[in-house]
Amino acid sequence: MDVIYQRRSIRKFKTDPINRDVIEKLLKAAQMAPSAGNLQARDFIVVTNPVVKKKLGSVALNQQFLVQAPVVIVFCADEPRSSRVYSGRGELYSMQDTTASIMTLMLAAQDLGLGTCWVGAFSEADVAEILMIPPHVNPICLLALGYPAETPSASDRMDISMITHWESW
Repeated sequence: MDVIYQRRSIRKFKTDPINRDVIEKLLKAAQMAPSAGNLQARDFIVVTNPVVKKKLGSVALNQQFLVQAPVVIVFCADEPRSSRVYSGRGELYSMQDTTASIMTLMLAAQDLGLGTCWVGAFSEADVAEILMIPPHVNPICLLALGYPAETPSASDRMDISMITHWESW
């Protein structure tokens, strides 16, 4: 519970590199997230190249903290991997698989003293072109990852009673 309540969106990172073993540990944690039919309809692209990160930041509404982060992980949904079993629901299930893995990695990163920021505002076509993502795969999130250089306070949340419905809407 502490990891859940301590996690924040980090947009300022230290320049310290992240060891490849740590990145692989986080990716393995992400892969442990639930997935429809255990089809794991998600893929991860790890980006550390500053030139590529700059391009990603440019096509993500110029969010330059993506360049500052030592690592950007691009989470992708592989719809055909899910649709081969679930037909029309495959698109939704691949998105769910992907987003579950994003949150799992974010919590694992927090547990290891790392910070993350989920970026969803970007041009899918441009990201796909920059990273040579096949046409049947959709980039869902650019996740900035690094050691935090800031400690933001918690954002306000709606009162749980405003968003909870018991037994029916």
